[in-house]
Amino acid sequence: MAGRWRLTSQRLFALTLGAMVVLIAIGSVAGAVILDRTADVSNRLQDRVSPAGTAVVQLGAALVDQETGVRGFLLSGDRQFLTPYTAGIAAERELVGRLRGLLADEPVALADVELVARGAERWRTGFAEPLIAAGDPASPLVESGRSSFDALRGRVEVLRSHVEDARVAGRAALTDARERRDTIFVVIIAALLAGLAAIAVLLQSAVLRPLQSLQASVRRVADGDFEHHVPAQGPPDLAELAADVEAMRGRVVSALAESRATEQQLRRSNADLEQFAYVASHDLQEPLRKIASFCQMLQRRYSEQLDERAQQYIAFAVDGATRMQALINDLLAFSRVGRVYDNVADVDLARTLTRVRADLTDADVSVAELPVVQGDPTLLSMLWQNLLSNAVKFRRPDVPPRIEVTAVRDGSEWVFAVADNGIGIEPQFADKIFVIFQRLHPRDVYPGTGIGLAICKRIVEHHGGRIWLDAAHTEGARLCFTLPATVTAA
Repeated sequence: MAGRWRLTSQRLFALTLGAMVVLIAIGSVAGAVILDRTADVSNRLQDRVSPAGTAVVQLGAALVDQETGVRGFLLSGDRQFLTPYTAGIAAERELVGRLRGLLADEPVALADVELVARGAERWRTGFAEPLIAAGDPASPLVESGRSSFDALRGRVEVLRSHVEDARVAGRAALTDARERRDTIFVVIIAALLAGLAAIAVLLQSAVLRPLQSLQASVRRVADGDFEHHVPAQGPPDLAELAADVEAMRGRVVSALAESRATEQQLRRSNADLEQFAYVASHDLQEPLRKIASFCQMLQRRYSEQLDERAQQYIAFAVDGATRMQALINDLLAFSRVGRVYDNVADVDLARTLTRVRADLTDADVSVAELPVVQGDPTLLSMLWQNLLSNAVKFRRPDVPPRIEVTAVRDGSEWVFAVADNGIGIEPQFADKIFVIFQRLHPRDVYPGTGIGLAICKRIVEHHGGRIWLDAAHTEGARLCFTLPATVTAA
């Protein structure tokens, strides 16, 4: 199915957006052209044709004022009646000039304006001016002048008719332009809607549907169905993503198979460890107990017959057997961390430490407020027991041991510290002290198997924490460790 798509989803997006941009640009240009055309028609009608119609009416009135002024002067002989005549001439000339500008693109009406202007001028030179000069109301020019003026008014009426025709044509053109504008806008909107619909369909089929299929397949694999194959669908980039997810699923399946094999090996190893623990706790210790017991019996029964060297050899044998038992017991305790002792409960560390302090009769222990944490009660008791016992064991000669226990909340964990005033630990041994059976002092000076801090490290790490030596503390030793702060302080 992926083969049918030749373009990536990004290129599909780019093409669809480009098509939308082109469509919008074309619509914008067409809309701008039709709006400009509509504005031109409207402006011509409002700014030129309509004012020209008004000017034609005013021109007719100006000519009538001239004829009325001449007639009034002839009837009365008073030159005051010539005032409308002179004013009419000025108005006529101003209106003719305005009409020439307003009707510049109307050749028929413009020609009528010129005919009216020339006719008015002929009427004045041929009739009005001679009659005014003669002042004779009975002159034969009166009647011929009236006929000439009637012809002039007829030309004005023709001009008005042509201007009205231009107004009607302008209104029709404006209506037509508005209809074309509305049609184009409807087409643009329809094209935009169709483009959006096409983009939605394209995105649904090319991107969203393959993504939904990929999401469903990935969720199915995430829910544990690792045998479900993730199909490659959609554009090449989405198909490549699906192929990457399928490759990752294959690696997860391989890793899961390896982990299962490792788990089986660990189970066999744990079974062997259990068997070893059983043997170590029973079969291995039985010969040691017999060796120590018979050596002690030999020493008691034949002590008078044995010389000093034999007595020393017997002591060496008893000490070796006893130390071997101690090593086996400590090794068993180390192996039981996280295997035998693995309960999870709320542990009050203050109460646990109080029980441990009861065994330290000669130590001054200062304890801060301790929290309640989740863990194995037995292991946490062993942790305090080993830390406090070490602080007492490695005391300074003739100096009473003093131990300070603190706890500080640091985000999602508690930071504990056990500081003493003993002999201290050199910083270069900060890592060695947590290694099993590693000793820093001779056995005859400080007894023990050297496993105490190794057990502490295993207990702390089993609870999700870490343990270290504070190298900055020089007045004795200061061991720090952390535990998760899953429960508030007590």
